[in-house]
Amino acid sequence: MKVVVAPDSFKESMAAAEAAAAMARGVRRVVPDAEVVEVPMSDGGEGFTEAVAASLGARIRHVETIDALGRPVTGRLALGGDSGGTAVLEMASAAGLELIGREMRDVRASDTRGVGRMIRAVLDARADRLLLGIGGSATNDGGAGMLAELGVRFLDRAGRAIGTSPRELEALARVDASGLDPRLKGLRIDVACDVDNPLLGERGASAVFGPQKGASEQDVGYLDAVLARWARLSGRGDLVERAGAGAAGGLGFALMAFLDARLEPGIELVVRTVGLMRAVTGADLVLTGEGSVDAQTLAGKTPAGVAGAAARQGVPTVVVAGRVRPDADVLLAAGCVAVISTSQGETANLAEVLRTAPENAERAAATVMRLWTHRPGPARDR
Repeated sequence: MKVVVAPDSFKESMAAAEAAAAMARGVRRVVPDAEVVEVPMSDGGEGFTEAVAASLGARIRHVETIDALGRPVTGRLALGGDSGGTAVLEMASAAGLELIGREMRDVRASDTRGVGRMIRAVLDARADRLLLGIGGSATNDGGAGMLAELGVRFLDRAGRAIGTSPRELEALARVDASGLDPRLKGLRIDVACDVDNPLLGERGASAVFGPQKGASEQDVGYLDAVLARWARLSGRGDLVERAGAGAAGGLGFALMAFLDARLEPGIELVVRTVGLMRAVTGADLVLTGEGSVDAQTLAGKTPAGVAGAAARQGVPTVVVAGRVRPDADVLLAAGCVAVISTSQGETANLAEVLRTAPENAERAAATVMRLWTHRPGPARDR
């Protein structure tokens, strides 16, 4: 029997590789001689770097950068051993929401300068391609901070350089991109983006994602106005309605407008890069999962993407998740044969659930295998 284990990370408890290893142990507990193929996944958020690096033979390196509030942090990027190769990084490693405690979150004072510093490290390494995951951001600066670190100047009416947080961009009068790092012309940037929102308006960055970052109703209107001003002065107002422009607080807009980046659904980029279709060929069953699943999982999240890839090979998929919302049954209509939870009921203590996540995932995978190997019908073991 061949089983492919391809989960995303379980937020705050397991990286994707750790989740895959735990689920693989569960499979082998029931079917010791099973061929288990572990393929850690990501849709572009936390864990993207690690999930993609292994398939490229790239090594994780640590880069000193800053978080969304300008505090020193150590970011992660993956680079091959030679120049001219592919680099991988996730913006959440520098400007991620999880790096900032709830009591410290201030979206008006946050920017993406840390992401720009990490891209500079990629340029210094002479990579010619960058795979960039932009999920999990704490920012709403339209990517201005990233661009400032790469040589773009943001000026007020007096021609003085200003900062790039939304609060500072309120004074923006002119954008000077003449100093943009020329090395960027030799860098192809492919962006893993799991949303198709425009930059502005009711479906824009501020209205849809701002509240997740601590923005009040008043903040949302303010942030949208700042982004509208920035887009107009950038000279690339033609891109505000482009799908993905509103991703990561408008970082998608800056990447397309100034770095000629190509945005695509994160799970599709990862499926292709890690060779999931090849891994699934000849499999009897695929196990996938992440921390929480619901109806929105169908909108480009890892379990839906993995299930879709498996279905194209005629292989059934079971989703394992820490929390399964009632509306997650839509996954059954989308090709999954089952969706199960690793937690012990809704009353389980959250801290305990997070602490025991690996053993819970192992146990859940073992349960799946017991049910699978004892189901009615012809044996599938090979």
